[in-house]
Amino acid sequence: MDDLIGKCAIVTGGASGIGRATALLFAREGAFITIADIDRTAGPLVVRLIEDRGGRSLFVPCDVTRAQDCEAAVRETVREFGGLDILFNNAGIIRRATVPEMQEEEWDQVMAVNVKSIFLFGRYAIPAMIRRGGGVIINTASGWGLIGGRRAASYCASKGAVVLLTKAMALDHASQKIRVNCLCPGDTDTPMLRHEANQLNEPLDAFLQAAARRPLGRIGTPDDIARAALYLASDASSFVTGTTLVVDGGGLAG
Repeated sequence: MDDLIGKCAIVTGGASGIGRATALLFAREGAFITIADIDRTAGPLVVRLIEDRGGRSLFVPCDVTRAQDCEAAVRETVREFGGLDILFNNAGIIRRATVPEMQEEEWDQVMAVNVKSIFLFGRYAIPAMIRRGGGVIINTASGWGLIGGRRAASYCASKGAVVLLTKAMALDHASQKIRVNCLCPGDTDTPMLRHEANQLNEPLDAFLQAAARRPLGRIGTPDDIARAALYLASDASSFVTGTTLVVDGGGLAG
């Protein structure tokens, strides 16, 4: 998709999992990539991998719940690459617990990382995109943003909020030629998924086998989700905004 050549993109949570796979794919398709992540060890390694392959990349240490960090990520992207065209709000966390089991600070953290971060990055990214004449925002929601899941109350609430925040942003900024969509991945083989097994005190192998019980018979890979993100970032989806793209191996099909 050569329409990503020369585009400037921020990927939050780009140091691992879906974010890392997407950053590498976007870079391979010609985009300049800012990795915005709290992981000061893994983030620069992704930058080095992109640059070793001939791409351009930048790491900005970023706590996506802090306004000053989000502003800095946008500012440094514009300074380094000349503008901002694509924002992939991918950073996220999960806490597997019911409402009575969860501490208030855990609830607040999940909502801050999964929802507030999209608001914060939007505040600073949208004006930069307007100056470029438009742009693309992709928000990572979840299948559990469309249906409920057990022992995941805060996660489901946060991802449901992402789905409707996406629609609201799409309506607000369509006239400025900014498209806003969200991805709803199913279980994907990332560090976060594996950490869920620990939270639930379940054997990892059994947990992953259960996650693979869907029509296509496997869990997703980060590359599966990255390819869907590439579609939403590219001109192939130029008439798509305000939608949720479910990428889950048929898990929600019925």
